[in-house]
Amino acid sequence: MTYGTGYDATSESAYYAHGTPAERWERAQLFFDARDYTAAARVLAPLVDEVPEQTGPRLLLARAYYHSAQLRRAENELRLIVERDPVEHYARLMLGRTLERQGRHTEAEPHLRIASALAGDFPTD
Repeated sequence: MTYGTGYDATSESAYYAHGTPAERWERAQLFFDARDYTAAARVLAPLVDEVPEQTGPRLLLARAYYHSAQLRRAENELRLIVERDPVEHYARLMLGRTLERQGRHTEAEPHLRIASALAGDFPTD
């Protein structure tokens, strides 16, 4: 659909969806590295739908959501990762931080403790 300002939503969507999964993964990483987290998420969301079993794209999507303050979406992606792989350290850490950022400290605490344990960070008394 084209709007009076020259904006073409169809071609914009095609841009984010263009290329092979590997090319889109690379494009998403470039957007993420450039701190354009919203654009990274726009590339990654359909990619995650295509390859739902792969942790890498889903984790980067969760990080893009986190950094663009889409915390509920980040939480949902991270919970899926942790459900599939309970010892995925970084997903646990990000889930804990995402919950903290939403003011849900009690829910965050066990995830942060597990992430620390998985990373080998034990308190030294």
